[in-house]
Order: sequence, then C-alpha cells, then structure tokens
Amino acid sequence: MDSLSITQPDDWHLHLRSGVMLRAVARYSAQYFGRAIVMPNLQPPVTSVALAAAYRREILQALPPDSGFTPLMTLYLTQATPVTEIQAAAASGFIFGVKLYPAGATTNAEHGVADVRAVYPLLAEMQRLDLPLLVHAEVNDAAVDVFDREKVFIERHLQAIVREFPDLRVVVEHLTTQEAVDFVWAQGPKVASTLTPQHLLFNRNALLAGGVRPHFYCLPVLKRERHRQALLAAAVSGNPKFFLGTDSAPHLTHLKQSACGCAGCFNAPVALALYAQAFEQAGALDKLEGFASFYGADFYRLPRNSAKIRLYKQDWQAPTAGDPDLDVTPFLAGEALAWQARLD
Repeated sequence: MDSLSITQPDDWHLHLRSGVMLRAVARYSAQYFGRAIVMPNLQPPVTSVALAAAYRREILQALPPDSGFTPLMTLYLTQATPVTEIQAAAASGFIFGVKLYPAGATTNAEHGVADVRAVYPLLAEMQRLDLPLLVHAEVNDAAVDVFDREKVFIERHLQAIVREFPDLRVVVEHLTTQEAVDFVWAQGPKVASTLTPQHLLFNRNALLAGGVRPHFYCLPVLKRERHRQALLAAAVSGNPKFFLGTDSAPHLTHLKQSACGCAGCFNAPVALALYAQAFEQAGALDKLEGFASFYGADFYRLPRNSAKIRLYKQDWQAPTAGDPDLDVTPFLAGEALAWQARLD
C-alpha cells in the first residue's frame, strides 16, 4: 500500500508544557491532530477550573490563528481537591477528565495522590457526574522493581477502583505490560486505555542495549519484547477499548541528556508515522483508522472528526530539532521513517 486516507485522528494523551516550550511544540500536535487531551502536570499543577481555563487560553494563543486544533483540558487530582472543584469541572464544558498521578511517580507528580483510598469520595462524585478518571498506573514504591510498578498498581489500586466504582469511566494511560492489557480486556466498556508509539515499536533494548539512550527514556519505561507484542496485538485488535495517546512529553535536550535525565519522549513530530509503521508491521493498516480516529472520540462521547489525513509510504527523515530557538530534541531525531502524513 502506497498511501492510506483516514479520518483526522485525535491525541488522547498529550503534554504541551507551558511558556516558551508550549509555543515551540504545540504546532507539531496541531498540524495533524484535531483534538488532544492535555495533561495537567505543570509547575504549578492545574488543580482548579480557573487554572485549566487559563492554561487553555495559553494553548490557543500559542497556535496560529487559523488552527483548528482543540485542547481538551484536565484537572490534576490531589488529596486536597474539593468536591466542588469536581462539580465545577464537570459543568465547565472544556474539562474532559481528572488525572490521578501517584505522588512522585513521574514528571511533576510530587503533588499527586499518596493514598488512593483518600480520594474515593472524589471518585464517587466523578462517577455521579460521569467525569472520566485518567490514571498514571504505577506505584511509587522503592520496594517494587521499576519494571513491575504498573502491574503492582493494578493489583493494589486499579482493581479496587473499578470494583468500587463500576460506572466510573477510567482511562488507563500508556499501557506497557501484558498484565495491563489483560486487565483492560477483562473490564467492561467503562474502562479503556491509551497506547504510545514508542511502546508499540520498541522494547527495553532500545533504551539500554549498547549504551543508555536517554531519548527512549519515558515513564512507564519500555518493557520486555513479550509486553511489546501484547500491546501491539491490543492496538490492532479492533477492540475500541484501546486507542491512540502519544504521551508526547518534551524536555530541553540538556535535561534529557544528563546524569539524571528527565522521563518523556517528544514524539509529536513523528507520532503518526510511527503508528502507521507499527500497524503495517502487524499487517493491520486497515485497523489504524479505528484506533487513531474513532475509538477515543467515542469513549469521550465526542463527535468523530470530519477532516481527512493521508498517510504516504514515503521515506523521510525525522526532524533533528524541535524549534530553531529552543534546544528540544524530537524522538528518533535524524532517523529514516517510512510513512509521512499530510492533510487531505
């Protein structure tokens, strides 16, 4: 197949940062994606409707005037979040989920939830108001191996959440393990998940074999090949519980390439090309449109986009820089890619 036309996709898990970084990276997501669920882990975090409204304005101001991109905002859940803020979020019209970060589990998660059961009253209100819970599903426990933190979070917390709140819509973000795939498969239609391009295409050898490659470092980390195969099988299955979420997460290059490098892959410039590559390798390009363009919109109860994107089987080189005035390195910078996207 030399080209493929699909409905314009959305990104259901995206980090845009703020300030100078936002202005440098937002255009890459807006170029091809119609909408994106924007993560709230800024400094300070987006913990209120007022802060989410201000952040939304900042994103829109960073885009070209003719951009059709729509940021879908989220709140950062803390143990101090008042029930009234959940109610205001559900009534806002522009907040589409509440993000649970286990305290300290990832970038800017120090304000997150240390005791999951302590936020159960908030989850009950979210269930009542039909406001989705978005979960970074990893424990932050020094006694748990970093490669097992997703599996342990599911065992300790997520199974209880879906049991206690059966009508709460839950998105388990950026799956990385066979156990996470099995968990999502086993749940009803209220539980869904996002899958990143790096976890579909690469295992932990890409991060560690032959030297540490910091631009492959993200959280949750890349796992064994058997886990990658499970993720890919879920992505191409046609099951609407699995849909696109890039988890594109830019950092300044010197903060990635340091003695204690930041977690996150800035994949927005190449994400669609990588998803096409993964689906082609699985012999399932016919399943890409559902995964990229339909299932996430359906889960969030939003209309599917009407515009079209065309993917071409055409060699090109991933950009080596994210912005002429800001040193941020795109994922797979300078490497040859086989697919390229253009708006129809």
